Amino acid sequence: MLPAHVATKKRIALISTGGTIEKTYDELAGVLDNRASVLDVVLASLQLHGVEIVRVPLLNKDSLEMTPQDHELIARTAASMAAAHDGVVIVHGTDRLATTGDRICAQLGTPRVPIVLTGAMRPYVMRNSDAPQNMTEALLAVQVMPPGVYVAMHNQVLRFPGVRKDKERGTFVREPQGGDA
Repeated sequence: MLPAHVATKKRIALISTGGTIEKTYDELAGVLDNRASVLDVVLASLQLHGVEIVRVPLLNKDSLEMTPQDHELIARTAASMAAAHDGVVIVHGTDRLATTGDRICAQLGTPRVPIVLTGAMRPYVMRNSDAPQNMTEALLAVQVMPPGVYVAMHNQVLRFPGVRKDKERGTFVREPQGGDA
């Protein structure tokens, strides 16, 4: 057993699936596209003392192009990673992030550890990107939240099911439950 003053590192699985957060600019085509992951650059800019990140590159797709099989693959991979890690962060496109969160809940119920989805409304390569903040929030949330499935973005953590993207506000919100206003 380690002495009390020696902290053990939390092992966090980071599953990357693509989405806006990972889009890069293709100069020849003049478009933002999912061609290469930028997550290692994002992670290198953060101070991650006490955390060991285990990268799991799964997909590199815009979430609008995801199929039901993709959502199922992400849910199965999250379940597998949750069995062997202290938490799971899934980097995902925002348009279908709620679909994946709901799928994970349907498959796992309450997982053994927190599973936190995050993404960005603006790509990391853009000057005013929300990617670094959202990644930081997700990495903190996965360490402090109780077991469950969450989205962490824009200074909030919301628990699935019942989460949806509010396209007018450009963030995620909880669906009103029976009796909620």
